[in-house]
Amino acid sequence: MSGSLAADLPGLDLITDADVLDSLSHDDAEWAPAGRPVGAVRARTTEEVGTVVAACAARRIPVVARGAGTGLSGGANAVDGGLILDLSRMNRILEIDPDNMIAVVQPGVVNDDLKAAVAEHGLWYPPDPASAPWSTIGGNVATNAGGLCCLKYGVTRDYVLGLQAVVGGPAGPYGTAVRVGRRTTKGVAGYDLVGLLVGSEGTLGVVTEITLRLRPARTAAPRTVVGAFDSIVAAGNAVAACTRRGLLPTTLELLDQACLRAVEEWKHLGLSATAEALLLAQIDTPGEAGHDEADTLARVFQDAGAQWAERSTDEFEAEALFAARRLAYPAMERLGPVLTEDVCVPRSAVPAMLASIQAIAARHGVAIATIAHAGDGNLHPLIRTPAGDEAARRAAQEAFEEILTEAIALGGTVTGEHGVGLLKRAGIRQELEPPALSMMQALKRTLDPLDLFNPGKVVGI
Repeated sequence: MSGSLAADLPGLDLITDADVLDSLSHDDAEWAPAGRPVGAVRARTTEEVGTVVAACAARRIPVVARGAGTGLSGGANAVDGGLILDLSRMNRILEIDPDNMIAVVQPGVVNDDLKAAVAEHGLWYPPDPASAPWSTIGGNVATNAGGLCCLKYGVTRDYVLGLQAVVGGPAGPYGTAVRVGRRTTKGVAGYDLVGLLVGSEGTLGVVTEITLRLRPARTAAPRTVVGAFDSIVAAGNAVAACTRRGLLPTTLELLDQACLRAVEEWKHLGLSATAEALLLAQIDTPGEAGHDEADTLARVFQDAGAQWAERSTDEFEAEALFAARRLAYPAMERLGPVLTEDVCVPRSAVPAMLASIQAIAARHGVAIATIAHAGDGNLHPLIRTPAGDEAARRAAQEAFEEILTEAIALGGTVTGEHGVGLLKRAGIRQELEPPALSMMQALKRTLDPLDLFNPGKVVGI
């Protein structure tokens, strides 16, 4: 099969080396299963992507697109008999337009590289997942990634104006490139196909170009407020109190003691891990108003039961704390297998969800550390198990499913930003009403009648 497929891909290298294929066949969700692909291709242009998709469609070979492989749901994992389409070499910033505050990029551009490039023009691209130093814009688009700043500035979908994607079905033969969306600030011509493709996890086509909205760069460094709490639930109460007071910091992150210790043991940033939980907040309101807002936030932390809460006057300390937040997942991963959750609940329900996570951990006898974009209710419990302990692994999976059920019961969702992928397929069926799920499956059948693009993921027809 690989030899005949190679003949259909003139000028493209079909990778069949087993070790290379293994490295390309899975993302960072180590608990998600991965299939055995027939090969992989590293595309550089939309035309090459179109050629690959057309050849695979002719042979009914599934196509799974991937970027940097930093996903945490198995969304980019290979399927048996499929082809991996690696887009990491489509990494050009095609245009930066300061007058209209937009950028046009290929999907393999790394998030932080885009930030640095637009900063030279006095502009800012706000979406900032913790994986921003490594994750690609294409992967961020696939999962509608959020990040630390999304509390105030929104998620990836809020910044995608237009897309080019290689598709099939009603748009034309498989391999057809279609543009959707616009370059203007506003536009309501027809259905929102951009919004549909963002967050679809590569199940409707392969995105090859993205037009992004930018913002003016911030004129001053944000103020950092830190609160230390004697329990993770007390920190959750402070988050709910911030919501009640109508405060909207740029960032409001939670980091528990286990995560903080894991980062410190790994990176030696000079951080203390005496509190059970820290809340890290940033305020970017300029001038005296920002000063007052930061003081108010510190008082809210104190009134909610913080051991201490204060504005950080040490820029290096503030940077170290936020570095610890970004490094929390890989630091925990070093200690053993980690099953990562990504539930999101209404902000007022954060304390209840945190209490439920603690109860679930005790009930199943598993260790759960927690990090969170706490300000928008997006919690990432990290379920840790000893390597090779199958009983612990089963208990962790049971805890994982129970956390999903509890999040739904509190009015939340099974995934806030990591995507459904493979790990949350049962969860999405639990969350969605059958008519809504049927509508999604109908969209998949209509836009991808061959079930060629990332089959078995998300709604999994």
